[in-house]
Amino acid sequence: MSMINYASREINCKIVYYGPGLGGKTTNLEHIFSKLQPDTRGKLISLATETERTLFFDFLPVDLGTIRGFKARFHLYTVPGQVYYNASRKLILKGVDGIVFVADSQIERLEANQEAMQNLYDNMGEYGYDIRALPFVVQYNKRDLPNAAAIADLQAALNPGWEVEDPARQRVVPNPIHASEYLVEQLPTGEWVERAPYFEAVAVSGEGVFDTLKAVGKLVLKSFA
Repeated sequence: MSMINYASREINCKIVYYGPGLGGKTTNLEHIFSKLQPDTRGKLISLATETERTLFFDFLPVDLGTIRGFKARFHLYTVPGQVYYNASRKLILKGVDGIVFVADSQIERLEANQEAMQNLYDNMGEYGYDIRALPFVVQYNKRDLPNAAAIADLQAALNPGWEVEDPARQRVVPNPIHASEYLVEQLPTGEWVERAPYFEAVAVSGEGVFDTLKAVGKLVLKSFA
């Protein structure tokens, strides 16, 4: 998890962008890198194949200012999209503090999204991590394309919700981003479920990119409270 250096009074947080190949993970980081002031970001490292797909990871440390006298820094990574690089995916997930799942909104990519989401759950489970207990945000990218699936369909397939077993948490929590939606709600069947916050995005133009980063960043910092 996060690393705290008391000598330098610095907190280092790791956020991993996960998802299917060519879904927009690298594009997210490239946009963030291009918009940040040089004195607030580190070097962007990208290791890719000849087809421009991320092979290992992108790494972008982002300064956030101070928290309780400690300087906070986010280290942003992406995983390789191709499932046959799963060993690299698992390695990058080690010590993660927050996760952004970048889904490709195109209808024909729904199965690839589901496979990547299941792969995320499987790899988290191998480390003994409970994704329900970690800052987790879903981004539906490529919303500008004519073949983009409906948000309701994407939510049903990728973010249907986890059962809320703790009675103290079984209360309605409105979604502050999307009116008339809820992060925690009771289903007609009677069970309570909690969903991850989600954002719509067009990463190539930057739409929704910083909204996604700010949301997961706030959740990570809240976890220190």
